[in-house]
Amino acid sequence: MKAGIVGLPNVGKSTLFNCLSNAKAQSANFPFCTIEPNIGVVNVPDDRLQKLEELVKPERVQPATVEIVDIAGLVRGASKGEGLGNQFLANIRETDAIIHVLRCFDNDNIIHVDTTIDPIRDKETIDIELQLKDLETVEKRLERVKKLAKTGNKDAQTELAVLLKIQETLLQGTSVRTIDFSEKEEEFVKTLQLITSKPVLYVCNVDENSAVSGNSYVDKVKEAIANEDAEIIILAVGTEADINELDDYEERQIFLEDIGLTEPGASKLIRAAYKLLNLQTYFTAGVKEVRAWTINVGDTAPQAAGVIHTDFEKGFIRAEVIKYSDYVTLGTEAKVKEAGKLSVEGKEYIVQDGDMMNFRFNV
Repeated sequence: MKAGIVGLPNVGKSTLFNCLSNAKAQSANFPFCTIEPNIGVVNVPDDRLQKLEELVKPERVQPATVEIVDIAGLVRGASKGEGLGNQFLANIRETDAIIHVLRCFDNDNIIHVDTTIDPIRDKETIDIELQLKDLETVEKRLERVKKLAKTGNKDAQTELAVLLKIQETLLQGTSVRTIDFSEKEEEFVKTLQLITSKPVLYVCNVDENSAVSGNSYVDKVKEAIANEDAEIIILAVGTEADINELDDYEERQIFLEDIGLTEPGASKLIRAAYKLLNLQTYFTAGVKEVRAWTINVGDTAPQAAGVIHTDFEKGFIRAEVIKYSDYVTLGTEAKVKEAGKLSVEGKEYIVQDGDMMNFRFNV
């Protein structure tokens, strides 16, 4: 599961990627600085791991991770191959969620492809190109499905109705993610791999003085996305990149506090991206290792076990589950058992975020 960072050239995508991953992707003051997508595997900040480390005192701690992709800047006409359009659209299709960076700061020293600063126009430029590409995909599929529907094929007739609904939405300049589909329709829509059906998180890249409460540009973005069911994060990307260069943790914290932040905005963004991808965490804890494991929201105990090893899922017998809050309150697994707070769960158990688990299996 990976989230792709998108936006116009020169809005701060690669600088943000560097903040998130410390991968030092090239960033520069001209369009198309990023050509091949940069990929970073990013640790998900989680205070619960620190608490478990204090209690268990393991040899090592392994946090959950999420994959972030920095994709080349898109320009007007990308859906027709302008700029790096085709490459951009192919790369974004391979991601599971979109982190859309919008420039919400003034700086005459950093050029903008459209000369003036207007995040709403920039958002619409990207939206239109993605919608046009999806429209192309839908219309190609429509040609085939219409012929099949005329023969009386029930599945084709159902698909046709969905495709026409999507086509109408896209022609109105609205993204597919705004449509409410039934469960059956959703299964079909997934096969289309439409770009505008992906969940989106907007990152308003602001100046240092706007890092806490935003500015007039951010207010306009909030208004523009009010009906999109999308999250928005305010981030002073350039400032945080500078702070990130400091080696000393305490020094970084002092600079963050100076601009009114208790933690890096990048940490909030990583957690938001994790949530956007519909991911959650469960823990295993022992003297060798305390580890956060990544699963999908709604996964069963056997599916969660399979993340550790496929044999765990194949031979699943049961899961021993402790709630994180109970473990932290009581301090050890033995005390949790004494208090009757350890539950034994079977194959139907839906894992909850923060569960601490041991698996019993037999292959």
